[in-house]
Amino acid sequence: MSIGRSPSGKAPGFDPGIRRFESCPASFSSLLFTLQEEGFLPLERDLLIFSGRSNPRFTSNICEHLQVELGRLQVVRFSDGELSVEIGDNVRGRDVFIVQSTCNPGNDHLMELLVIIDALRRASAWRITAVIPYFGYARQDRKLKPRVPITAKLVANLIATAGAHRVLTMDLHAGQIVGFFDIPVDNLISSPVIYQHFKEEFRGKDLTVVAPDVGGVERARFLAKKFNAPIAIIDKRRSGPNQVAEMNVVGEVEGRVCIITDDMIDTGGTLIKAAESLREKGASDVLASCVHPVLSGTAVERVRESTLSKLLVTDTIPLQSEAENIEVVSVTSLFADAINNIYRNDSVSSLFS
Repeated sequence: MSIGRSPSGKAPGFDPGIRRFESCPASFSSLLFTLQEEGFLPLERDLLIFSGRSNPRFTSNICEHLQVELGRLQVVRFSDGELSVEIGDNVRGRDVFIVQSTCNPGNDHLMELLVIIDALRRASAWRITAVIPYFGYARQDRKLKPRVPITAKLVANLIATAGAHRVLTMDLHAGQIVGFFDIPVDNLISSPVIYQHFKEEFRGKDLTVVAPDVGGVERARFLAKKFNAPIAIIDKRRSGPNQVAEMNVVGEVEGRVCIITDDMIDTGGTLIKAAESLREKGASDVLASCVHPVLSGTAVERVRESTLSKLLVTDTIPLQSEAENIEVVSVTSLFADAINNIYRNDSVSSLFS
């Protein structure tokens, strides 16, 4: 037996219940990130902004507003359709924002976003914020019948798993999507920008703000309160995806200027039928505002030939074609201010107070 050792071979007085050495816990990096973000470990981080290929002009306008250079990023597509990404700037320890709308082609742009986030994570970026002006698959936010997916939740999981620390988006189709994420989400609203654009044009006019369905009442109420105007609701019944079978107008619209407000316009069928219903009920003029101009298929031509005198959209999605009665208002300055507040750990909600 060795001198000074117990029969078990351990030093005298050794108590296995006493923890003498601890390995670095697996969550140490997460703890460090939390301490830094909450201000316990203040560090000055460089701001870097990268753009995916869905809407590069949108990102350039953000960079111009913030007076920062656009990060260098190269996306290569192989002959079989696979994507490869190379980050051209050093992102180690930086506060990085990647701007990418998951608009048409939605699957390609979503996959591109995930690959870029993974590349940034593996390059040791300190914080990665996915800036998604238009969040695709948001309409698949619940189970309406058996054996269907909740794809919005799936996309939320993919973004977090890829390595994003937070998400910045605008006018989600349904508010509960924020709860699908296990990371912070800032959901900007475009209504203040739309109101500023409309307020001079409709000052002193008899105005009614119209919600195209029950889900859009909150958005309509915001504009109605700003204009001190009543609201009306379109009661619609669908016969299938993108197909509206019946519409009824609930509210006073006769002899009034009506503004239909919605979060997106896809095929344009709902919006155009709503405008026709309002005209039939005696509306003197019908306009519309939609945040995300998906405008798939022949939607632009349908809007051009419709009874709408104007359709106001934002630039969260680039227009593939133009029409005389479609007008674009930019929300890049709002996104730039939100990015700046996130970077400085300031409140994002203060932008709307």
